[in-house]
Amino acid sequence: MAIYLSEEDVKRVVTMPMSIQAVETAHHAHGLGQALDVPRQRTRLPQAALHILQGALPGEGLFGYKAYTTSRAGARFLVHLFDSTDGHLVAVIAADYLGMMRTGAAGGVAAKWLARPDAEVAGVFGSGWQAQSQIEALCAVRPIRQVRVYSRNRERLESFCEAQSLRLKREVVPAASPRDAVSGSDVIVTITTASSPLFDGDWLDAGTHVTAAGSNSLVRREVDETAVRRAAVVCVDARATALKECGDLFPLLEKGRLHEAQLVELGEVIAGLRAGRGDARQITLFESHGMAIQDLALARRVLEAARGQGLGTELPL
Repeated sequence: MAIYLSEEDVKRVVTMPMSIQAVETAHHAHGLGQALDVPRQRTRLPQAALHILQGALPGEGLFGYKAYTTSRAGARFLVHLFDSTDGHLVAVIAADYLGMMRTGAAGGVAAKWLARPDAEVAGVFGSGWQAQSQIEALCAVRPIRQVRVYSRNRERLESFCEAQSLRLKREVVPAASPRDAVSGSDVIVTITTASSPLFDGDWLDAGTHVTAAGSNSLVRREVDETAVRRAAVVCVDARATALKECGDLFPLLEKGRLHEAQLVELGEVIAGLRAGRGDARQITLFESHGMAIQDLALARRVLEAARGQGLGTELPL
């Protein structure tokens, strides 16, 4: 019988190592052509919008979708898992926290494959909920000793840095300015809803890796054209999705200064089909937009762990 997992159920079992392993496995399968992923579909109304991501991981015996709504009242997320052999419903999982963890994990997997192995200083733009998992994942894959966080809300920024320092046992400090967050950082992470670039691409030091995780709409931009042009590797989670909704890349694509064939999928790098970082001085960029298979892979592992602990509610279906 299918079961339902609440947000509290998910929080009790999900971990960052679990999330990173799930996302990396999903991307590897995608790189080998062993997974299906459909770019996000959106239905918009004046007061609210419905967003749906769907895909399949045949190697893990499942397919499904994540549906979420957004409005002024907030956002609500649900993952639906189905057995890929006979189509029966396996689980419905509340996916707000799950989605936050998989988004951070995607940034962590990208840093694992694209950032320098000795990266130890990170600059982060954004001090919201999503920034927590980005920092945690980064610390899980690289020897990060200091994180500099920039946000316009100074009071919230200081509270955020104090809380993350205690939680992660790392030095997480407020950055005085955007340039202070970028200069001298080995990794830059942007996780905002910005509509214009957050920093000047000329500020990036040689060898920096950038993960831009907030530009999942053509009206959003976190990274300027200079940063994209300086990147030796422009990596995306999926080309089809990036071409449809990446505000950071759209200006260069429209001007013909960047072409679809230049976009490298993360799964291709993991599978050894395309090159990632070539040397310690290259700048690399990962544009993270989100894929259904990331959610599905993590949802399966969460479901298994929850069942092992006797969590969840049976659905009368």
